[in-house]
Amino acid sequence: MNILGIETSCDETSAAVVSDGAKILSNVILSQIDLHAPYGGVVPEIASRSHVKFLTQVIEEALTESGLAWGDIDAVAATYGPGLSSSIMIGLSAAKALSLKLNKPFIGIDHIRAHIYSVFLGEDTPSLEETYPFAALVVSGGHTLFFRVDEDGEHLLGQTIDDAAGEAFDKAANLLGLSYPGGPVIDKISKEGDRTYVEFPRIKIKPGGQMLGGLDHEMCTSFSGLKTALMYYLKKNPLADGDSKRTADIAASFQEAIIDVLLDRAEKAVEGLDHFVVGGGVSLNSRLRERLGEMAESRGVQLLLAQPKHCGDNAAMIAGYAGAGKGITGEEAMHLDATPNINYAKHS
Repeated sequence: MNILGIETSCDETSAAVVSDGAKILSNVILSQIDLHAPYGGVVPEIASRSHVKFLTQVIEEALTESGLAWGDIDAVAATYGPGLSSSIMIGLSAAKALSLKLNKPFIGIDHIRAHIYSVFLGEDTPSLEETYPFAALVVSGGHTLFFRVDEDGEHLLGQTIDDAAGEAFDKAANLLGLSYPGGPVIDKISKEGDRTYVEFPRIKIKPGGQMLGGLDHEMCTSFSGLKTALMYYLKKNPLADGDSKRTADIAASFQEAIIDVLLDRAEKAVEGLDHFVVGGGVSLNSRLRERLGEMAESRGVQLLLAQPKHCGDNAAMIAGYAGAGKGITGEEAMHLDATPNINYAKHS
């Protein structure tokens, strides 16, 4: 079964063709980083305009690279959320139109759940069925969520109650005078930094708060206070121009605080399970991967990480998730609207 996937949830315009849920025939990704870098973050109007301008070209390129003809496509899948409403709408509308034009089914895909499936894309990866049940972490610019996944679906264990890990990295980079996106540059300079230079807080959440939505407070995260701690630290201890050593030390300390929090929740998530799946753009962080590997080895858990090219937003994970028999189909799918926010506590 050949599925054309479309992904436009944020600032990547992507289209892919995936066969039988795992074999990637093409995966074209057009990044908008250069467009948004001057603003230090994604500008929704710029993102949606770029999707409108380039999506048709990206889809045609994906089909050409796949070596297939339009008649070989068995279904069309696209992200319906979460993400930027104006961006989602572009890909969602294009996918529905294509499904009608080709007279093929349309499948609506939850972007976050597709990130979990990204681990199972490509050759020499374990099958989804052989891995059940497992714990999963999706850690990206806009989301930080822990799930327990089995044959019945993805069940939310915990999530951030404010900033996502990737958002915290971007805000920290801005405070430190570093470039956008912040995650990669902090990862790079932290390799030369002292992780113990600043003792930043590891935020713990009190039980019973309204923001928890009934979730276990020990499985939820908060990074807003960490960002504030960095801001006050820099006010009291300002960086001198060109002080790259102190910048690296502060960045490494900040990064370690985020990773300590993620690892604490990860250890709780994997209790009683044999596999831990990690996807999303922040899962590219080299220190996070190192710490996750150490944790998995000490607990006898198999760590499954998405391939680097599948960590960020991409359409292969959309098509692959659909090819695994997931997603919303039929009339319900055709009536889907762009859904910028999804309550995973309610729908798990």
